[in-house]
Amino acid sequence: MNKVAVKKQNKNIDKQKVLEKLTGARIALLLKQPFFGNMATRMQLQEADWCPTAATDGRNFYYNPEFIDSLTPKQTEFLIGHEVLHIVFDHFLRQDMREKQPWNISADYAVNQVLVDEAIGEMPQDDNKGLLDRKYKGWNAEKIYEDVMKDKEKQKQQTIDMHIDFENGKATVRDQDGNKVKVELPKLSKEEVKKIKDEVRHSVLQSAQVAGKGKTPNAIRGLIEELTEPVIDWRELLRQQIQSVIKNDYSFSRINRKTQHSGIVLPGLMNDETIDIAVAIDTSGSIEEKKLNEFMSEIKGIMEEYQDYKMKIWCFDTEVHNPETFNSDDGNDITDYKPAGFGGTDFMANWKWMKEEGYEPKKLIVFTDGETWNEWGDENYCDTCWIIHSYYKENKAVPPFGAYSYYDEA
Repeated sequence: MNKVAVKKQNKNIDKQKVLEKLTGARIALLLKQPFFGNMATRMQLQEADWCPTAATDGRNFYYNPEFIDSLTPKQTEFLIGHEVLHIVFDHFLRQDMREKQPWNISADYAVNQVLVDEAIGEMPQDDNKGLLDRKYKGWNAEKIYEDVMKDKEKQKQQTIDMHIDFENGKATVRDQDGNKVKVELPKLSKEEVKKIKDEVRHSVLQSAQVAGKGKTPNAIRGLIEELTEPVIDWRELLRQQIQSVIKNDYSFSRINRKTQHSGIVLPGLMNDETIDIAVAIDTSGSIEEKKLNEFMSEIKGIMEEYQDYKMKIWCFDTEVHNPETFNSDDGNDITDYKPAGFGGTDFMANWKWMKEEGYEPKKLIVFTDGETWNEWGDENYCDTCWIIHSYYKENKAVPPFGAYSYYDEA
């Protein structure tokens, strides 16, 4: 649908038949596509006059009766599947700093291609054939967005459904004349959003279990593996990695109290609380200011946790920028550090620079979004820990070596 318009309700619409059409479409999906059917039946059907077409907040399926009445049963199945995938792929919370309308268009391209590949109903079509492009097969919304931003005509398109922003309690739709209209909606707190995300993850796993591997879409299987794979919390991983470079020794200045009562005097464990690590900060063009600020905040947190530290810090894109060394006794404040770069991305630049400088850190911690066009680095040069701040849910970057975890601001 290339023009979403707010329509006056047609009083001749039989709302009961509309509800039966939606119920029938969900039953059809349960029988033919059990993953989609199970996900769909978890959503509450909610008639919504403020919605020109259809929308979801993760729990509810909001619909305009007149719009649903205009669809065939097969098109209704497609529409329900469309909302299901927006929920599964968490599209509404992955926009980040991207422009809203191009992002919404990109998300629709992503889900429509999956629905066509899985033969879910029939896509509602207009003269422009809807938001479908075969070249986007296998692409996630972020990658599609980069392509859409190069095409002014695609940026003018309208989505098949209404994409709502429940965190800010608003949405923008078009009236019958094509004018933008602001719609006020209930706001959801961060706690409510997180609760819905947890509910969705649980529903995805249950629906996949009911459907079985053969009936679970290929595009969902990677997500299932991610949800079921035990990944250590990134803060715990970071703490463990830093602790691993702290030297432990024994000294009689600290007596082992466990053996003292028996008359045996053994030296106690003495911890050297000095940490000596390197931190590389990804400042490529794909790193938004918000992510960069969060990287810097975490580095400051490391410094505040240890009384004695030595940290070599630098930024990188396709080369290394502004390398500086911070010591606990030099009085330098990390907040005065000036990030630089903001070009392309080449992780190998870090290893090239370290080798040229003859610098081999005990531990290299890399803060990044995981987007690189080249190799990740030299696996055999130094111990590496990756903290990946990524909004990609369908296809998160996985380093080929080193310890890693995904940054989760929640």
